[in-house]
Amino acid sequence: MCGIAGILNLNGEPASPVLIKKMTDAIAHRGPDGEGHFVDNCLALGHRRLAIIDLSPAGHQPMSTQDGRFIVSYNGEIYNFNELRIELESLGYQFRSRTDTEVLLYAYAKWGDKCLERFNGMFAFAVWDRQQRELFLARDRYGIKPLYYTQVDGKFLFGSEVKAILAHPAYCKDIDFEALKEYFTFQNFLTDKTLFKGVKLVPAGTYLKISLATQKQVQKQYWDYHFTEPENPDDEREYIEELDRLFHQAVSRQLISDVELGAYLSGGIDSGSITAIAAQQLPYIKSFTCGFDLNSASGVEVSYDEREAAEYMSYLFKTEHYEMVLKAGDMERVMPNLAWHLEEPRVGQSYPNFYVAQLASKFVKVVLAGTGGDELFAGYPWRYYRAVVNDDFEHYVDKYYSFWQRLLSPPEIQQVFQPIWSKVAHISTKDIFSSVFKQHSVELTRPEDYVNHSLYFEAKTFLHGLLVVEDKLSMAHSLETRVPFLDNDLVDFAMKIPTRLKLGNLTEVVRLNENEPGNKTDKYFQRTKDGKLLLRKVMSNYIPNTLTERVKQGFSAPDASWFKGESIDYVRRTTENNRANIYKFLDKSAVQKLVDEHLQGKANRRLLIWSLLNLEQWCHLFLNN
Repeated sequence: MCGIAGILNLNGEPASPVLIKKMTDAIAHRGPDGEGHFVDNCLALGHRRLAIIDLSPAGHQPMSTQDGRFIVSYNGEIYNFNELRIELESLGYQFRSRTDTEVLLYAYAKWGDKCLERFNGMFAFAVWDRQQRELFLARDRYGIKPLYYTQVDGKFLFGSEVKAILAHPAYCKDIDFEALKEYFTFQNFLTDKTLFKGVKLVPAGTYLKISLATQKQVQKQYWDYHFTEPENPDDEREYIEELDRLFHQAVSRQLISDVELGAYLSGGIDSGSITAIAAQQLPYIKSFTCGFDLNSASGVEVSYDEREAAEYMSYLFKTEHYEMVLKAGDMERVMPNLAWHLEEPRVGQSYPNFYVAQLASKFVKVVLAGTGGDELFAGYPWRYYRAVVNDDFEHYVDKYYSFWQRLLSPPEIQQVFQPIWSKVAHISTKDIFSSVFKQHSVELTRPEDYVNHSLYFEAKTFLHGLLVVEDKLSMAHSLETRVPFLDNDLVDFAMKIPTRLKLGNLTEVVRLNENEPGNKTDKYFQRTKDGKLLLRKVMSNYIPNTLTERVKQGFSAPDASWFKGESIDYVRRTTENNRANIYKFLDKSAVQKLVDEHLQGKANRRLLIWSLLNLEQWCHLFLNN
């Protein structure tokens, strides 16, 4: 796991060795074990190394083929690299190291962009073809590893983090107001935009190819999710057996490492299942949990601390267990450091992730996480149930778009964005939402079809946002996070599981939608233990039923309570400040009205308040300095 950066001067000017080093220095936290640079006239590649496999100097990057034609700067792990190495050796290729980097490099030399279809892992890399004068950038199927780029003044700049681009003097920092509108609708970016004007994120499952000779740039999506309802489903027992086999295989694949490896253990079935399987192969594996002080919590938040369940699983799996407890005030304390590493607000209130990554990094270099289990196996049934009966695709989009307005509704957006409304009025966030389904099926005839569309949407957007956050906050501590649920074989299987084996109450919800008058939100549209049924059945072989049958709960601090309690001074100090950076483009009275609704207990605006606090810090760090 590493950090990469690069410069391609499209105008033919020589690339600066000084600037490429400056770019990699900006992301040194991603790779404290070494650095390397390569300059070839107008092209410069940089690398920061976090040594995980083959710790010797043979793993140094940028790495070149023996003939010197191809040079790679790579960030990630290819879990099937040994199998690919054997295949490449049979074709006559010789290797000088035990790294997956060298396997990736020769796979590209042999198969070109088709190599991406063979990789099972997480990656973002750049390959320079000295013969064809072409730069090739690629990102893994799911977007586990980020890769940013921009083009300015004849220069193409890229890096694992935006900070690498900011280090180049050609880029002038500015905010993208259109992206800001997108964020304040979805608390996420559904497009490839970022808050940094002109800086884009290479989409997941996509590659870019830039030819210096022709000046042409090609962007192509090489893979996408495809959730389908099988025409002739197998017996449930066969699905259980296959999921059990594939899950074991996925965890085993991702245990490969030349450094110590641990696991997050939140108390839920996703991280618990991974830890259970890993502990069978790695005795006394280290596990890590983040809990919360609930003395001032109220309502549903009184159940947010999962330490007891995590401690019980640690006892069962015989892990070497470490935990920490966050209190009100810990968010304020970490916000400057968090915002610097996060680089821009994204989904969720992510500061607990920062703290638990910091904890894990004190003991291990690699950690396993349960990210992806919910999105693949339908862990949020109350979301999908809101849009399972529709007249047509447009009706579905109307209903689901309304639900996914996580921060502000369109009328609220217009009020809050009044100072810059003329600059963003033309941006339709509904069109942005709808564009996610650019290849939607023309035959949406069953509720199951709409559930699969919802799963597709969440994998493409919500899961992707979580992965970007996870990468930034773990690499802030030079920690590699692996996500076994996003193993290619496991994902391919999960997308073909019948909906009835994921959501047991779908038929009842459909009946309510069709026939029941009045409010239907009381039962099935709230938190429930319906969802992930097949996964729960498989994991009941490894985890007690008291845990596999628990109601789904996300990893979140009791901030709704803290914001109107112990942290209220912090909230007011930021949002009531007339000189706050956010009020250079947001309307203070409109913002204050919404914040007051939360402080007075009239509405739960915790996500909005978090976003405002994070954005204020972002402005201070990236725009003012």
